[in-house]
Amino acid sequence: MPVYSGRFISSSSLMMPRRNKWMHLVAGVVAGVTIGVFLKLCLRTSSRTSIDVCPEAAKSYVAPDPLAIIGLDSGENIQNSNRTLVFVGVMTAEQYLTSRAKAVYDTWAQDLPGRLAFFSSEVSRAPGLPLVPLRYVDDSYPPQKKSFLMLLYMYENYGDRFEWFMRADDDVYVRGDKLGEFLRSVDSTKAQFIGQAGRGTAAERDALSLDYNENFCMGGPGVLLSRETLRRVAPHVKYCLKHLYTTHEDVELGRCVAKFAGVSCTWSYDMQTILHHNSSGAAAYTGRLKKREVHRAITLHPVKDHRHMYRLHTYFKNLKIQDLRESSLDLHRDIAASVKELGVNKEQVADYVLPGDVPLFPTKMGMPGYLGDNRILGTPIDLNRYKANTMEDIIPFDFISKSIYSMSHTNPKRRIETPLKEALDDVIREVMEIINAPSRQRGRVIDFNELLYGYTRLQPLHGADHVLDLLLKYRRYRGRKMTAAVRRHAYLQQSFTGTEIRELPMGEPAPFEDPEILEKINSKTNLNDYEDFDEDPSPQTAGFLDFGKLNVKEAIENGLLKLQNNLPNVFKWSDDDYEYPIYDRRIHFILPLLGRQEIFVRFMKNYEDIVLMSDEAVSLIVVMYLDSKNPLDYRNAEALIDHYNDLYGKDIKIVHMGSTTFSRGAAITEGIKVCADEDLMFFIDVDMMFNHITLRRIRISTIRYNQVYFPIVFSEYNPEVVNGEDFNKLKNGTLDTKTDTSKHVENSVDNVPRSDRESADLKYTKEINDDYGYFRQYGFGILSIFKCDFHRVGGFDLNIKGWGLEDVEFFETLIKSNLTVYRIADDSLVHKFHSVDCDKNLEKSQFLMCLGTKASTYGSEKHMTYYLLNHPEILWPRGQGGNEKGVS
Repeated sequence: MPVYSGRFISSSSLMMPRRNKWMHLVAGVVAGVTIGVFLKLCLRTSSRTSIDVCPEAAKSYVAPDPLAIIGLDSGENIQNSNRTLVFVGVMTAEQYLTSRAKAVYDTWAQDLPGRLAFFSSEVSRAPGLPLVPLRYVDDSYPPQKKSFLMLLYMYENYGDRFEWFMRADDDVYVRGDKLGEFLRSVDSTKAQFIGQAGRGTAAERDALSLDYNENFCMGGPGVLLSRETLRRVAPHVKYCLKHLYTTHEDVELGRCVAKFAGVSCTWSYDMQTILHHNSSGAAAYTGRLKKREVHRAITLHPVKDHRHMYRLHTYFKNLKIQDLRESSLDLHRDIAASVKELGVNKEQVADYVLPGDVPLFPTKMGMPGYLGDNRILGTPIDLNRYKANTMEDIIPFDFISKSIYSMSHTNPKRRIETPLKEALDDVIREVMEIINAPSRQRGRVIDFNELLYGYTRLQPLHGADHVLDLLLKYRRYRGRKMTAAVRRHAYLQQSFTGTEIRELPMGEPAPFEDPEILEKINSKTNLNDYEDFDEDPSPQTAGFLDFGKLNVKEAIENGLLKLQNNLPNVFKWSDDDYEYPIYDRRIHFILPLLGRQEIFVRFMKNYEDIVLMSDEAVSLIVVMYLDSKNPLDYRNAEALIDHYNDLYGKDIKIVHMGSTTFSRGAAITEGIKVCADEDLMFFIDVDMMFNHITLRRIRISTIRYNQVYFPIVFSEYNPEVVNGEDFNKLKNGTLDTKTDTSKHVENSVDNVPRSDRESADLKYTKEINDDYGYFRQYGFGILSIFKCDFHRVGGFDLNIKGWGLEDVEFFETLIKSNLTVYRIADDSLVHKFHSVDCDKNLEKSQFLMCLGTKASTYGSEKHMTYYLLNHPEILWPRGQGGNEKGVS
């Protein structure tokens, strides 16, 4: 048997190197994974913020004092403060801090009878907002952990400082005044859990694990907990978080409250009205707000677009102003009634002194805090408070049923216009709110059903009067229940308050959303303290007496203009006395022209008298088209413009459009290209007459970045109609002397001395009379606007060809923009009559609009009445029910 010499190696010794190898491999993998996870957590960029965040950084964050977050003093509590009624915790997420959360804080948070704080994930930061980043909480959905830990934070830091606590989302609007009124009517010392009760849909009811008598408060419209309820629930928050049955945060909160506070959500039908949820989703509260459910609600949910949060806030502020004015009127009436009992004369009320040398009205007219004229505002409610002195002064009522019937309107029977319909809806809604104010105590409710008929009139000095016959539905839900239809007459009066004057700035900085204008603002390093925002100096502007670039006359004018504009700055005592130098601002007239040589000659004579002879700061840009029917008009118009340029040394510019198809929108757009972005432009037609008053109104009424001016011009009737006997008297009758063109101001002769400027104004001013013409309310072609504002809203639709429509669409575009459209009747702008020819090849809407204009410029209602009476065959043609001689 062979003998093996050497060292004996056991089997265990043979396995050691292999085992150590695998152990090292496993240890390396574990270590690598651990380090990788750590680096991923600490070094990755958060998807919700641009700041690198890691758990260690979050742990090092030192939260501010809870009282300092909400601006609460250490000694402030429910016994000594009127802003400790309710604490509202708003759940939000980091992505909504700059939008929804900021909108909430800017709007309804300022009107709360308490305090508010936002609760978000631990990495959230929002300087300027009362934000609580909850530790160990992220922005994942559903926000169960965020909700419960928010309640715990409320209890631990504010539990003994507020009577009520509210859980709200960042897409709910809360009316602070109504919330305070509601909460003060409920006992906060008892366990209360208030909200819109729900049990889930039928499909998910089993999944919610609710007993037959259990419910929950739906979280969207808001949930209110009394201090006692929070005291019972808060210590058990962690238990509730560990025993969740569903993913619904509001369901689990309701289950927790029911288990540890012993109360369920309020079973009340009124909660659907008080805490209102609109099921329209993203479209909620984006339409008309004058609705009963909006007015009655304390909370409105959801407001998905934060911009509508501001819209809601503005609307409710306006309602508050309306209520305050109504209260002011009531006080004025009480004062008037009281001093009348004391035997005080009406004229002495403003200076009446109460016992103790206390003036009844401490501030006089023109002083801050003036309370108004008690002689007007204190007039008692009376449908006969206005007494007419003559028959012409009587203001008749209009009758309302399905239509409106009026003796003072050109159309005696017509549909109820939208403004009147909206006004009646507002009045009826307010009446129903007054009627139903004590409904809860009386156990009944009265609903509006229908307006059967009514009478309405508007007294310009006092207000509106209404007599309404209302069909109502009476429902009694306490005692012996019943429903019945009832009719009630309502005698209502809406009184005007005192006249208020608001001063508008003549120039404003550019809106911040415009990046181009922001760049210009930022590029200005040295701003002049007296710089006018509407006078943007250009580096190419010639200096004082710069003979190298200007001729002598223009250089002197330029220098004097600069000196004139700077004089107010030199002698200015304070900022309050400074006035923007707008009265010499240059206006750029843009005039489209197609043929019509005789009319253009008349326009240029007007332009010469008002602009050229008085050296007004006005430029004229004529956009000329070649009229194939009258080709000589093109050459004659050019010659006329050259004549005025040579005579006055001015530069009337011509934009040649040639024989292209005429389009007013395209013509004005081409004319605009000649202007600079800061220029004030006025779109005018060749039929218009104007004067110096027109120029002043254009300069005052057009505000860059803020307001455009759409004057309502006076349009003349056909002179043949105005002066024709067939339109002004009956056959064999006497002439109606009211229609006599000799009464025009231009033909009147008096001995009053006038300056050349006044004489020129009177030459182009007509007497405003219904027999001569009418104010063209639906004409939108004449307007003034700055070029930068014109381009910001998109300009004209250049796809429109031929007559009209482009101005209407542009007007609608401006209405929808953030620019104010200022529209007023301007008696200095007169549209001379000319026959209107409507091309049948126009688009249908343009053709109908053209026909309407043609009909409205023919003559007045009186003229047409005379003509029809003189020509009865028009109303009763032969062979259609009339006789050959007409109807006598």
